[in-house]
Amino acid sequence: MLAAALLTAPLWLHYLGGYDDLASRVLIYALAAMGLNLVLGFTGGLSFGHAAYFGLGAYGVGLMLKYYTHNVALALIGGTLLGGLAAAVLAPVVVRRRGIYFAMITIAIGQMFYFIAVRWNVVTGGLDGLTGFSRHALHFPGWVWSMNDTGFYYLVVLCFALGALALWVVLNSPLGHTFVAVRENHKRLTFLGANVQKYAALSFAISGFVVALAGGLNALLDNFASPNLLNYSLSGDFVIIAVLGGMRSFWGPFVGAIIFVAARDYASTVTQNWMSVIGLIFILSVLFFPMGIMGFLHKLRTEKR
Repeated sequence: MLAAALLTAPLWLHYLGGYDDLASRVLIYALAAMGLNLVLGFTGGLSFGHAAYFGLGAYGVGLMLKYYTHNVALALIGGTLLGGLAAAVLAPVVVRRRGIYFAMITIAIGQMFYFIAVRWNVVTGGLDGLTGFSRHALHFPGWVWSMNDTGFYYLVVLCFALGALALWVVLNSPLGHTFVAVRENHKRLTFLGANVQKYAALSFAISGFVVALAGGLNALLDNFASPNLLNYSLSGDFVIIAVLGGMRSFWGPFVGAIIFVAARDYASTVTQNWMSVIGLIFILSVLFFPMGIMGFLHKLRTEKR
């Protein structure tokens, strides 16, 4: 049913006041939040620095398209590798601490990348951001995949499906069950002889690749990459999305992204203080749905049984 809704969205979305770019942004943020949630909801690490890998993915795509290739698929692969490999290299350092110290390390690393992007004007464009690139049609034998708003939306759907499938396979494998065990009781897992830091690092690295893919798509959506994509405030948005939808649910971040992006889009047309609206929604969610929307629905189904 979800697949049918996503594939037919351009046909019915405008009846709800939506448009293709809005749907693309929902899926991009959902993919980023689902990637973060591998660490947050399933491995038990609160990261406020995942925007760094989102931003690196965006800059990787932008630089590839500006200087090396007009192939959107190749640029996406390059951006995903840039952000994902950065997460994989830094993961062993980040997971050496847990709790608040883990969160602080992720913020520090994220801000390091943010200030590099701000200061490295020659490459990144500094505070003005990276411009001068755009998405181009994909050419296949006898067929051209247009990158207009609708065509790009379907590219986002494809990438979202691949990213979600990869996360689903990981979480339903022995490796994914080990991630959950790390979340539930890492001390007991250590006593059993498991290398907890290794598994936490693997979770962080896989998460980084998924978030970087989402960042690359975001650069293609806007034809622009900004240092703000690396800032901790965007990481906070991803955390809000995951918590709003339900951290312990696979599809929770997807539901959270729909609410977050739609509310932001509507509120920003009504008031300049749209962040207050998002904050109010988040507060009400935490008060009345502490396990998120999907957690609340799961509880209702359980009680009916």
